[in-house]
Amino acid sequence: MKFVFDLDGTICFKGKPLSPNMVACLDRLVKEGHELIFASARPIRDLLPILPEHLRCHSLVGGNGGFVQHGGRLLSVSYLDNSLANQILQLLHSYNATYLIDSDWDYCYTGAIDHPIRQNLDPEGAAQNLSLDELSKWVKIVILQSSNFEQLYMELADLPVALYLHGNENIIDISPQGIDKWTGLQQLGVQAHAFIAFGNDANDVPMFKQANYSVCVGNHADLLAVSTDKTSSDEEAVISKIEEIAANLPLHLLDIPLLG
Repeated sequence: MKFVFDLDGTICFKGKPLSPNMVACLDRLVKEGHELIFASARPIRDLLPILPEHLRCHSLVGGNGGFVQHGGRLLSVSYLDNSLANQILQLLHSYNATYLIDSDWDYCYTGAIDHPIRQNLDPEGAAQNLSLDELSKWVKIVILQSSNFEQLYMELADLPVALYLHGNENIIDISPQGIDKWTGLQQLGVQAHAFIAFGNDANDVPMFKQANYSVCVGNHADLLAVSTDKTSSDEEAVISKIEEIAANLPLHLLDIPLLG
């Protein structure tokens, strides 16, 4: 069975790499013949440092579907249209927004040095923080702060983009329209209702809707509405839930009603 895992807040916490206990749990899944896929809002650059070296060969969906990688090879990158990027940039300037914009590998960061996003940004120093003039082709934008966050979100919602508001962190994720974790999984050949998904936030909703069985980590209302199971936002609880599902896998191949 394919197990698809979001990272931050699902199987790793506080921006730290996977713990030894979580790695051991995932290694047991592989040993039992299951396939691992990691699907994160992080670009591949920032996703890789979370994983130990031996897990980096697994399929990766980064940037909420903007990046798709398999076997260490980048399969696809989805970019924002240039004219649309210019519209977004005008809004960012109008609302004095600070942001992180990711390209293929390098990025442009204008936020505070002590912002939590900055703490998890390019931890291995593998990329460059470029000016917007130097940064070609945008894949994903994260808005960190602005003079009027709610109004900025409303105006962005009128544009043809994929938009996610992360309430706990008070940030906005922007990706190209039609790009999400499920579209990324499809590029890896994943079929609907043929995988088990774990996640914790709104950007996991598209893949949860297509999963055979899904586990919401924590209490995100939108995600709970499309989940078949839930567990607390605690590493031991998540590991226990993974092992429970793996041990009783035939039960999870049946049609089970959603929690909502």
